[in-house]
Amino acid sequence: MSSVTTQPSVKVIGANGQISLGKQYAGRQVLVEEQEPGVWLVRTATVIPDNERWLHQPKMATDLQNALSWAQANSPNDSNVDTLLEKLHGQN
Repeated sequence: MSSVTTQPSVKVIGANGQISLGKQYAGRQVLVEEQEPGVWLVRTATVIPDNERWLHQPKMATDLQNALSWAQANSPNDSNVDTLLEKLHGQN
């Protein structure tokens, strides 16, 4: 992990309680921790929605990667469409 140290800069908290960190952080999600009164730690973060968390479990991530690799190596084609449709129709 790389570390970037810059000189402190003075920011003014606006009347609405906001400060600007710069355009390079526009749209990013951050974690804000108040470590003590008047001392905040701001860290960029990636938030994963609860209903997508399963995709990031090691086995699921591996299964998904295997499926994507298979899909790249096996181009879709129109062969056996009639057989597939008959099979699907028979399941109803």
